[in-house]
Amino acid sequence: MLKNKKTVYFCQECGYESAKWMGQCPGCKSWNTFVEETVSTKKPSSSGAMKSSEKRQEPVILKDISLSEDERQTTQIGELDRVLGGGIVPGSLVLVGGDPGIGKSTLLLQVCRNLAEKQVSVLYISGEESLRQIKLRANRIGQFTDKMQLLCETNLEVIREVIERRKPDVVVIDSIQTMFHEDVSSAPGSVSQVRESTNVLMQIAKGMGVSIFIVGHVTKEGNVAGPRVLEHMVDTVLYFEGDRHASYRILRAVKNRFGSTNEIGVFEMCNTGLEEVKNPSEYMLNGRPEDASGSVVACSMEGTRPILVEIQALVCQSNFGIPRRTAVGTDFNRVNLLMAVLEKKVGLRLAASDAYVNIAGGMKMTEPAIDLGICLAIVSSAKDIVIPDNVMVFGEVGLSGEIRAVNMAGQRVQEAKKLGFGTVVLPEVCRSSVGKVEGINLVYVSQIRDAIGYIMKK
Repeated sequence: MLKNKKTVYFCQECGYESAKWMGQCPGCKSWNTFVEETVSTKKPSSSGAMKSSEKRQEPVILKDISLSEDERQTTQIGELDRVLGGGIVPGSLVLVGGDPGIGKSTLLLQVCRNLAEKQVSVLYISGEESLRQIKLRANRIGQFTDKMQLLCETNLEVIREVIERRKPDVVVIDSIQTMFHEDVSSAPGSVSQVRESTNVLMQIAKGMGVSIFIVGHVTKEGNVAGPRVLEHMVDTVLYFEGDRHASYRILRAVKNRFGSTNEIGVFEMCNTGLEEVKNPSEYMLNGRPEDASGSVVACSMEGTRPILVEIQALVCQSNFGIPRRTAVGTDFNRVNLLMAVLEKKVGLRLAASDAYVNIAGGMKMTEPAIDLGICLAIVSSAKDIVIPDNVMVFGEVGLSGEIRAVNMAGQRVQEAKKLGFGTVVLPEVCRSSVGKVEGINLVYVSQIRDAIGYIMKK
C-alpha cells in the first residue's frame, strides 16, 4: 500500500466511516451502502487557511451584536426570496438540489443577473460546463453587467485563492459533485470528496461573509447525492420539484436556518428562463372541466400561502376480486381511511368499486384540510353528481365522520373570494375565526353527512 494512504469504507447515505466493510450501516441502518475509498493519512496543508496562533478568538456578548434592517440581500425574484425567508443572508451556505434538467442552473443564473444589476459582485464557478456553454444559456436570459464573473475550475485550492483575491459578495458552485480537494485522494463525487469540499466552502462562507450557493445532484430516491451529513453542514436546503417535461416548477425548502420551511415558490419554465407564478391557485385551476362529476376545488396552505387545487376522483365497478385503489398527489393511506369513513358513517358502498384520486396539476398535497374535498369528490363520482363550479371546500375529516377545524380559515376564504368562488363549505368550528365575509356564501358543516347533503341538494 502507498505511504500515507489507507483504505476505509464510507456509507453513501450518512457518511459513517468504518475500517472494514459492513452489510448494514450502524449509523442510518441502511443496507449495502458502504463503498471503499482510499484516503490520505497526512495532515492537510494549511495553505490559504489562517493558523490558530495568528489570530486570537474572543467570545462576544450576545446583546452587543447588532442586526440591521437590510441584512438580507434580495434577489428580485419574489418566489425565491419567500422560500429563503426574505432574501440571501450574508455568509450563508445554500444547497440547491433537483432532478437533471429541472432548472437549477437556470434559476441561479437569473439570480446572478439580478444581483449583478444591483452592483453586487457575483462569481459563477462551473465544473460541468465551459465558458461558451454558460454564455449560450446566459444569452437566453438577458444582458449581464460587468459585476458577473465566470470561472471554470474544479480544484478547491484554486477556487479558494480566487475568492480570497476577488472578494465577491455571492458565489455559485455548479456543482459540488465535480469539486475535488488535493488532500483527499478519492475521485470527485465520492463521499469523502463531497464532504471535504462542502467543509471548505463552509469555512469560506463563514470566514469571509460570502454567500455561497451549491448545486447538488439527486439520487433516484430524490435525495441529494452524497452523505446525509452534507445537508446538516449547510444553512439552507432547497429542492426543485416537478416533471421536467411539464412547464411548472416548485421550489421547496426542507431546511432553513433563517426562515420557515413551509413556504414554496412556484415557477414556470419559459424560453427566457424561469418565470414566477404569482397566483398559483389560478394557474392550478386552468383547464378545469365544466359540469363533470368527481371534481371539486379544495384549499391547502403552503406556509402562509393558500393554494386552491382541483381534486378529481373516479369510482367505478371493479372487475377483480380485490378492488384497485390509486392516489396521485396525496397520501394513499389517507384516501383508504377516508373511504372507510364514507362506508361506515355515510353508508356509501365502495367495497366492490375501484377508486382513483388525483390532485390535478401535479401538486403534492398532504395537509388534512383537503380531506373534505377528497370525500366529496369520491361521493360525486360514485353518485354521478356534479358539484357546482363556484363551490370551494376545506376541512379535516375525523374517523367519527366529524369535520374538524383547520388553521388560517380566514385566509382560505379570502383566496376563494379573490378567485370568484361564490360558496365555501367549511367546518362549523371555524365560524368564529372567519366571521362575516361580504360577497360569498359560507356553508358551515359539522359532520360529513351535512356536507354531502348540501352537495346533493345543489
